[in-house]
Amino acid sequence: MNAARLKAPGLGFAVLSSVAFGTSGPFGKALINAGYSPMQASWTRVAGTTLILLPLAVLLRGRAAGRAVRGRWPLLLLYGLMGVAGCQSLYFVAASRLPVGVAILLEFTGPVLVVAWMRFVRRTRVPRTAAVGVVIALAGLACVVQVWSGMRIDLLGLLAGLGAAACQAAYFLIIDRVGDDVDPLVMTAAGSTVGAVVLAVVAPPSGIPWHVLTTGVPFGDRLAPGWFLVVWIILISTVVAYLAGVAAVHRLSAPVAGGVAYLEAVAAGLFAWITLGERLSPAQLAGGAIVLVGAFVAQRSVAPDEPVMEPVPSLESAGVRSADA
Repeated sequence: MNAARLKAPGLGFAVLSSVAFGTSGPFGKALINAGYSPMQASWTRVAGTTLILLPLAVLLRGRAAGRAVRGRWPLLLLYGLMGVAGCQSLYFVAASRLPVGVAILLEFTGPVLVVAWMRFVRRTRVPRTAAVGVVIALAGLACVVQVWSGMRIDLLGLLAGLGAAACQAAYFLIIDRVGDDVDPLVMTAAGSTVGAVVLAVVAPPSGIPWHVLTTGVPFGDRLAPGWFLVVWIILISTVVAYLAGVAAVHRLSAPVAGGVAYLEAVAAGLFAWITLGERLSPAQLAGGAIVLVGAFVAQRSVAPDEPVMEPVPSLESAGVRSADA
């Protein structure tokens, strides 16, 4: 009875998390089109998230947060560098040069890279179904980038999307390595803090076009206040998305919550279509579905019981899964 009571709210939280994360691409791209660089948009998202989550972690976890950070600071530093700063900024670079739907699909090949890492770097045997998932995902990716047309897709955008996938894979592997040693809230707060510091070096806040916040930003057929887009990216696309993701994992198994998290790619494509008018070709839509199926099969085959697919943070994170994302 208790499990049944938890399952429905858990699925609701998982869907909310995925949809919230999926809005980051369209909203971030609108800011980029208005004058922000991808790195500046990423710093704004991560820094704003830090201002919310860091005090929250200190308030709710107290001294336990400090002990956890001291005990695992090398991994948390790497998590902030790759799982937060790298994943968020590279995703925004990809989204600024490609349709948002293509950018998020490239990032979601991360589980495929996890399989490759385990097989060729760790020399670990992986199930045959994982290899099948990799082949399926790569076939779908070929459709997304339309290799038969000579790959006329923007090369820098393609490389940035694949770089975001590599950072997403690192995010999964780091979470797997940390395990239960660090509370998810503390880990995300620490990672976003590191990410904000790193991105501040690459995109100094003094160079950000702050005037955009007080002007109207083209958003589909309308103008949206710049401050509204920033607040949405920080509060909804990252903080709410992350907290809902954690709530989902607590009520469901991590693999189930991770499976629902693939809705993020669908949500990102739909929001980009509705708000930015970005459409994917039928071949790209079919390829996107194939990519998600392959990545899901690969991820479930390698880690059916491990929490390596907790939705985000982007921050796409958690965002920031990203942040994403």
